[in-house]
Formats: sequence, structure tokens, C-alpha cells
Amino acid sequence: MGFEKGSLSFRMFFAQRDFVEEDINKFSAAAFPPLNTLAEEEIHGWVASRHILDRNITEETAYLGGYLRLTLTQAKKAVPASLLAAECAVEEMAVMEAEDAPYLNQQARSEIKKSIKERLLPDMPPQLKGIDFVFDERSHMIYCTATSEKQLDAFVLSLMQTTGVIAEVADPESIATKIEGIDVTNWAPASFSNELEDGMVDGTAGREFLMWLWYCSEKRGGLANIPEVGEIAYMVDGPLTFVMEGQGAHEITLKKGEPMLSAEARTALLSGKKLKKAKLQFVRGEEAWIFTFDADEFIFRSLKLPQTETFERIGKFQERMVLLETFRKIFFHLFGEFVKERNASKDWGETKTAMRKWVADRPTSA
Repeated sequence: MGFEKGSLSFRMFFAQRDFVEEDINKFSAAAFPPLNTLAEEEIHGWVASRHILDRNITEETAYLGGYLRLTLTQAKKAVPASLLAAECAVEEMAVMEAEDAPYLNQQARSEIKKSIKERLLPDMPPQLKGIDFVFDERSHMIYCTATSEKQLDAFVLSLMQTTGVIAEVADPESIATKIEGIDVTNWAPASFSNELEDGMVDGTAGREFLMWLWYCSEKRGGLANIPEVGEIAYMVDGPLTFVMEGQGAHEITLKKGEPMLSAEARTALLSGKKLKKAKLQFVRGEEAWIFTFDADEFIFRSLKLPQTETFERIGKFQERMVLLETFRKIFFHLFGEFVKERNASKDWGETKTAMRKWVADRPTSA
């Protein structure tokens, strides 16, 4: 489980309210059902953090190191595609031979497939998946491994149905509103290419933030003084994914060589494309947070936290959560600085001009 060890892919959420003792009883009442109740339909429910089938949810097991730490476990049975295809082929050949038929129509093949699935499904082992989450009551933030839209919907709906707590995704709109009181939906897209006017490009606040962060890392020194954190350095690295909606190749990803200095990157920027996904680093002294950032979904993938000093389970988890909260503070601060600058028309006009020059003058490796 990523919160305890290894790299971490996650989203952040604002919790509508803190969790209370009564909520633990609600999680317990909605615990994951016993596996022997699994039939054809998927089953799901909450478990504690010790393992993916830990149905014993109490005040003691629901918390780890002072943090609420639970998992939404989902289980279903499915026949592997390769096995199903092989069994269907065997049955279809037997039917064609028995009926002396050169082929079977679609209806007959569908009926065979259905009957085989019904025969094999009861003997299939359950497939288990878990959506982990941690609630930090100091920041009122939820960190959750729901990275796909399906997982996101399942987590938010299950949490609300179980406890009544609404988890609001921390995206550009909600973060800007909560930390700066600014509505980013009023912004018109900005062009960072001298070859295109603002009205000729598309974009999102997330993509513009990632472009701004890249520009600041190269032209403003890539340093920031973060309250409660200290001075950090930040940098953007490849692989790089550029995107612009419209006709033609509207999305390209540059991986090999030096994508930051490639002619392809400069061409993409001049054509109006904006950075959608990139590898980022936040560095404080000898500590480094390395991750891939999806600016459209505001998903953090494969985040590598700085090395912890404690090896005992609870102590290590607590250290990792402190490091994760430090990461959140850094990210929120940088995004807040962008939002304030982007919202100030005079400052943003000067920044946009400087960014267009930065794009036009970009060096390229041979």
C-alpha cells in the first residue's frame, strides 16, 4: 500500500468536515462483506489498513499513527479473456461438428459464450482491488489513491453514502477558490506563442500553471520560500506531454534524449501547444520529492518521498505523512503564487510577454 511504503499515485480532496467517532461506527457497519458472499455481482466495503480484507474496523484499527487510514475494497469474479476464448472455441467447434455446419451465427456464438461464463464463473478466484485513503485532520485534507474516473466516483460516492462526508476534488478551481478566493473559470486561455493570439488557443488553468512553473524554473531561478517549509528548488523534466485541441496531431509526448531542449518541444510550443504532463522535482536540502504531474486531472503519479529514518511501521508511516503534507504545502504555495500573478492583469500581461520571448528564444540541442 503506497501510503506505507514505496511510490505513491494519488489525488487530493478537501473534506467537507472532519471525521468523528460516530463515523468510525458507520465505516464498521459498511465493512467489506465476507468473500463467501461474492457471486456474480461486485461487492465492496471498507477495511482497516492492516490488509485488504481487514474487516475489523474499530477506533484502534481505523487510525494509524494518529491519521484516519482506511481502504475501500472491491471484489468481483471474472473469467480471464484467454480462458473464455479457448473454451468458446472448443465448444463452437464441437457444435459445428455435431450439426455438420460450416459456421455458427452470432446468436449461437453469444449463447455459447454466456453458458460458458455461467459455468466457469463460480470456480473463479475473486479479484480484489483497494482504494486507499488517509485523512489529515490538521489540514482537513484527504489523500486518496483513486486515480481513474471510475475509482474517483466509487470513492466519493461510497464515502458520502457511508458517513455523509463530501470529498471535493482538489483541482485548479477548488484550490484557487479556497486558498486565494479567486475564480479561475473566468480566465480566457492565454497564448505563449508569438505566432498565435490568445483567442486562437485553448487551455486550462492546470496547463497554464505547468507552463508558468516551467518558465519560472528556467528564467526566475526555480527557487521559492515556502511558509513552514523553508526554501525549496523546483524543476521540470521530461518526459513531456504537450497538447492543443483541434485538428491534426493535437497531443505529443517527448521521451528520449533531451526533451527539454529538443526542436520538437520548441515546435510544439510555437504551434500553441501547452504542457499537460511532466516530471517535476521539489528539493529541500538533501530531500527530494520526485513525481509526474497531470495538469488536467491534478493527479500526482509515482511520487517518491524523501527517505525516512524510522523503520518501525507506525513511525515510518507518520514520517511519510509529514513528508506528504510538506509536499502539499509546497504545491499549494506554488499554485497560489501562479493564481495571484495570473489574476493580476498588469503583472500577467508582462509575464505572458516574457513567456512568449522565452518560447521564441528556446535553445535546441543538435
